[in-house]
Amino acid sequence: MPATKIGVRDRLHRFDMRYTPYILIAPFFLLFLVFGLFPLIFNGAVSLRTWRLDDPTRDGWAGFENFTRLFGDTEFWNALGNTFGIFLLSTVPQLFAALIIANILNRRLRATTWFRVGALLPYITPVVASTLIFDVVFAKQYGLANWVLSLGGVDGVDWRAEKWSSWLAIATMVNWKWIGYNALLYLAAMQSVPRDLYEASALDGASPWKQLWKITVPGIRPVVIFTVVLSTIGGLQLFTEPMLFEPNPQAATGGARGEWQTIAQLIYKVGWKDLNLGYAAAMSWALFLIIVIVAIVNALITNRVGGGKK
Repeated sequence: MPATKIGVRDRLHRFDMRYTPYILIAPFFLLFLVFGLFPLIFNGAVSLRTWRLDDPTRDGWAGFENFTRLFGDTEFWNALGNTFGIFLLSTVPQLFAALIIANILNRRLRATTWFRVGALLPYITPVVASTLIFDVVFAKQYGLANWVLSLGGVDGVDWRAEKWSSWLAIATMVNWKWIGYNALLYLAAMQSVPRDLYEASALDGASPWKQLWKITVPGIRPVVIFTVVLSTIGGLQLFTEPMLFEPNPQAATGGARGEWQTIAQLIYKVGWKDLNLGYAAAMSWALFLIIVIVAIVNALITNRVGGGKK
């Protein structure tokens, strides 16, 4: 029996079905390879070398010397403590407040669209502009925050003098920007929770607060886990807000005694101020591993608390 002749149209159809999907997704992988994977691998290679821009002759293989140096570096541990302190003051209240706001916006309110747009305004405000405004708010003299405290008979606070005050000020900036964004994510997820569950629970005498934690949170658990992981990554990489909180941002010292210097600031300082790229690369890899561990732990805890474990 003679073989069936395949026409040009059939060949094009087979090519389209077999190869077109790969062609369409190829640009993403090419961009990821150039701007994502290659810098990651190159940074790992730099972390294993002694690479100083101010003394090119000292370039050479260092092995794990840069990593072992981290254990005795007090500046690194101070920055790590600052990072976690600001992270806890921002992420936990941020997500809790976003959940409450989303729950309120999920109810039938007048001018609901305006409230939702208003919640998103801080997010679309450029971070530099908002940080400069808060820089005035937390000014030592004539700052809005100290003026509010004076109304209650409390003396003014030098927000840049102590760890707790600088952490609180920076966390306030972060919360102001991201609460509305997370609230809208929660609100979008809440739209998919069946209304019948709320009506049935109301007939059983469940309060709105109990409905939130027994129905809403388990119903939007995937989005909650997503925001927890996203906030963990962003919170532990915090750079812009503490950088602009300094009177001299280019110093990247996080205050006179490093009161609010984060890991990201320290990496910038070591790499581009002290010109020690090898040690800065080791710090960035240490931060990467810390973020991965904390994100996984937070996701597991959120999944268990949100009802993932029966």
